Amino acid sequence: TLRGTKEMDHMSPRLRAFLSEPIGEKDVCWVDGVSHELAINLVTKGINKAYILLGQFLLMHKNEAEFQRWLICCCGATECEAQQSSNCLKEWCACFL
Repeated sequence: TLRGTKEMDHMSPRLRAFLSEPIGEKDVCWVDGVSHELAINLVTKGINKAYILLGQFLLMHKNEAEFQRWLICCCGATECEAQQSSNCLKEWCACFL
C-alpha cells in the first residue's frame, strides 16, 4: 500500500526503501535520518531495532516535535537527523497503520 508515485518521487532512495515493506526486524540504522553515530547512541540506549524507535514515536502520540526534541536531547541527534527520522516514521505509519 505505497503512496502514489508522484508522492514517492520527492523521497530519498533510503526513505523509499524503508517504506517499501513492513519494519519486521530491521535494525534501527534502516530508519531514514539515522546516521552511523546516531545508531550507536540509540543502540547504547537499547534501541537497536527500527520497531523500538517506532514504538517511542507512537508512545509520543506521533507528535513529531516532541519526538524530535527527544532524539536531539536524549540521543544526540542533529536537528536534520531528528527531522528526517520523524518524517520517516510518520510516513511509515501513513502507509502501514
